[in-house]
Amino acid sequence: MDIIGFIRMRTLWFSPLLLMVGVLGLAQTAAQLPSAPTPANSTPRAQLPSAPAPAQAPPAQQQSKPAPAQSAPTSTEPAPKTQAPGQTANVATPTTTDATKTADPDTAKSTAPASGDTSGKDDSDEVTRIIKVVQEVNVVFTVSDKHGRFVKDLKQADFKVLDDKKPPVQIVNFASETNLPLRVGLLVDASNSVRDRFRFEQDSAIEFLNEIIRQHFDRAFVIGFDTTPEVTQDFTDNTEYLSKGVRALRPGGGTALYDAVYFACRDKLLKAPQTGPTRKAIILLSDGEDNQSRVTREEAIEMAQRAEVILYTISTNVSGVKMRGDKVLERMAEATGGRAFFPFRIQDVSNAFSEIQDELRSQYVLAYKPADFTADGHFRSIDIIAADRKGLQVRARKGYFAPKP
Repeated sequence: MDIIGFIRMRTLWFSPLLLMVGVLGLAQTAAQLPSAPTPANSTPRAQLPSAPAPAQAPPAQQQSKPAPAQSAPTSTEPAPKTQAPGQTANVATPTTTDATKTADPDTAKSTAPASGDTSGKDDSDEVTRIIKVVQEVNVVFTVSDKHGRFVKDLKQADFKVLDDKKPPVQIVNFASETNLPLRVGLLVDASNSVRDRFRFEQDSAIEFLNEIIRQHFDRAFVIGFDTTPEVTQDFTDNTEYLSKGVRALRPGGGTALYDAVYFACRDKLLKAPQTGPTRKAIILLSDGEDNQSRVTREEAIEMAQRAEVILYTISTNVSGVKMRGDKVLERMAEATGGRAFFPFRIQDVSNAFSEIQDELRSQYVLAYKPADFTADGHFRSIDIIAADRKGLQVRARKGYFAPKP
């Protein structure tokens, strides 16, 4: 064995022994060294707060004490229906149809119970906001003398008003209005019964619309009806479009007069957007004979009253004898504060349109608060009398329906 082999063998034998001695020496040295100083801003491990308890407590803890209450949510959504004993939901409930009660979100946040609060205090500091609808009645009416001429210079003191047979609590507004925006529906009977005079009626209606509709101010629509109503031109202030709507009417079929009036009031004039007082009127050209409607005459009148629409009727019966249909037209106009016209000749239809135009520009507007008003849906009558002025005739709608609760 040479000297190199001998050295290798001795190294392999001493290596484990040297390694063990080194490890024991290091451990003894570390035990004798002083501990490192604690930083000034650090917290000793023993003083750190304990970790939050898990969501599911161990069975032994559940039996000994109740689980801690959860923190209140910070969102503005309504609180869940399940409440801790003694707590009430922080959600306001409307108590009437004309008052809306809502909780203030900021107050709801500030009064929410803190985490772990099981005191069961009642949330009595809730802030509410109440909005009450004040009922006012608006009436558009005309006054004429014994010769049928319009009287336009009367004052509020010249009239006596009764709502449901009682004087109103307060007159809010009274004015002689000759410039209110118009919302007009032209309803033309396009049934077979008027075929022989249909073209002249179209010409008269177009002339009326051209004269009365002011661009950017008034709006009108055209409906032709036989068995069903058909809108040939919707609301517009463009008289050219209105003329095309009238020309598009074609006679034929039966007559559903009441359905047409009901539809025009409910679906057009009642839903027409408005930013202030307007005059809503329907000009109806028909012989008054109905044989196809699903609603009755009185139902059509009621819908016109609900929509605050004045009906002006022009009879196309030129026989010179008042027929049953003429009485229908007269009833519908009278109930809504309008007028019924009975031309002796078909050429007089244009004169009727001219008188309607004059009347629409010669009206009074009255707004008042009724006495003993109850939102029960029943019909309340309106009576306007020209006091101490003999020979004057006041035409206004006969009443209105109070809103239902």
